[in-house]
Amino acid sequence: MTATPSCPDTPPPAPLGQAIPDPSGREPMCDEPTFAAILEGMVADEAPRLFAVVQEYGERVDARIAGWGMAFEDHAEVISVEGGIQANLDEPEGALSLFNRGSRIHARLVWFNPDAATLLGGDEEDELAEVELMPARDRQTA
Repeated sequence: MTATPSCPDTPPPAPLGQAIPDPSGREPMCDEPTFAAILEGMVADEAPRLFAVVQEYGERVDARIAGWGMAFEDHAEVISVEGGIQANLDEPEGALSLFNRGSRIHARLVWFNPDAATLLGGDEEDELAEVELMPARDRQTA
């Protein structure tokens, strides 16, 4: 029987509750709405930039979103939409080589722009459907 060596200078791991100081008895720094606003600002200030890795087939023949990533100040994380690729990268561009496929499929980064969304909802969608079904001659008068 072989014994596993132990390091005598390493203390045993403490349960999480013992490693974190007890906040009981400490006053909240502010009221709930103010605290919520502070947290919202903190999240907005430190949010990573979202990007997609798009696989382009040929030269603009077709494309699909193959992965999503988050760019932090000092690194990037990316995951494929199928879940087969997960990577921690020095920079977002490092994801491109993971998604290139031969000479016909090339990956490109597309930074998320919420203002570029093309999906419509509600009445706008109904109006668009009516216009698309209208004969071309009638669209000019609509």
